[in-house]
Amino acid sequence: MTESAGVSRGEKVSAYVTKDGSTIRELMHPDHTIAKQQSLAEATVAPGEITEAHYHQVTEEFYFILEGQGIMMLGDEHFAVGPGDTVCIRPGIRHHIRNDGDINLKFLCCCSPAYSHDDTYLL
Repeated sequence: MTESAGVSRGEKVSAYVTKDGSTIRELMHPDHTIAKQQSLAEATVAPGEITEAHYHQVTEEFYFILEGQGIMMLGDEHFAVGPGDTVCIRPGIRHHIRNDGDINLKFLCCCSPAYSHDDTYLL
């Protein structure tokens, strides 16, 4: 990363599995970049997979769908999502996403404040 410019080289970021079961690459996060107020990750959910239903007490999230198709559960609603769709997930709202397509479902996940396992409550 170019610290003074705040640039993270995505191809050098290793993936890991989050508490909800999705595989993410943290592109920007206060733990390893100059970001202070938010985080940005690329998440991947394999075909037929679903993340665990959960909520965050403090964190607001945006999911921006890059590729693939899915079904988003947001509170009591279920709806289809695909490339170009953005979902706002407010604090306290239970949610999960299912890949109902035949390719990886990839999306950007922006969290404010930054993502934390401690603010992820599985249902």
